[in-house]
Amino acid sequence: MSKNRIHDLIMIILGNFVVACSVSFFILPNNILTGGVAGVAVALHPILPVDIVLMIDALTIGLFILGAILLGKQFAMKSVISTIVYPVFVTGLSKVATMFPKDTFVMPPYVATIYAGVIVGIGLGLVFRVNSSTGGMDILALILHKYFKIPEGTSVMIVDGLTVLLGVVTHGLTPALIGIMSVFVCGVAIDKTVMLGMQSAKNVMIISTEWKQIRRILLETVDRGVTILDGSGGYTQAPKPVLMCVIKQKQYPLLESSVLEIDPKAFIIVNDVHQVHGAGFTSKHVVETNETTY
Repeated sequence: MSKNRIHDLIMIILGNFVVACSVSFFILPNNILTGGVAGVAVALHPILPVDIVLMIDALTIGLFILGAILLGKQFAMKSVISTIVYPVFVTGLSKVATMFPKDTFVMPPYVATIYAGVIVGIGLGLVFRVNSSTGGMDILALILHKYFKIPEGTSVMIVDGLTVLLGVVTHGLTPALIGIMSVFVCGVAIDKTVMLGMQSAKNVMIISTEWKQIRRILLETVDRGVTILDGSGGYTQAPKPVLMCVIKQKQYPLLESSVLEIDPKAFIIVNDVHQVHGAGFTSKHVVETNETTY
């Protein structure tokens, strides 16, 4: 087995362990209505007299079988590890939780919701970083996407929405609203975890009649490469070179002041960039095929 596969396997197992910790120590003790299999189990528990942990295990395995049938072999290969280790972790950690004094993990709903959302998001983010799947309720979203041509993001919203709606019926409005907060916090934590360690930067595009002088300042003062794009005015149709420069976050104030000092009327467009590969940002060097000066 290659080092990359070993790394991916470790990340998948670790991610599922982190999610299981959140389920066992925060979601179940506090009956938090959230997305995923755990949220469905909590929502169904008042009307189904079945142990919640057993319900989570059954739903996880059942959804995996359904996904393998409807989504194919490739999906099954990506999800099989999570399907095996997640129920084991939840069962084991739930037993560990019972070893502590009663109500050890019971806390105010909003506090538990935030902790649960953050920890689940970190766990899912670790799995997503290696382009794997956690299975569970995501399978239903993928089925909706494949067979009904519903966009994946919308499919996830539909599945989570139905889970929350079920929670309203069985637990009332307030717990369901708290659950929505958990889903939101989880989403933010996923994004932060997936992007962790990646080079964040800003992509700056500048249009100015003084572009030659600005180009020199960017190269010499800001110390960044510049790409010159061919542009033209939409109204005048006159040629207007566009300078594109990717810089680190902390370099933007210097860039802005330098450009505006040369041309106060310069048109500056700034976009956030979440990952950059190339000279000055990572060890990978990228050769520009456009007209570029370094």
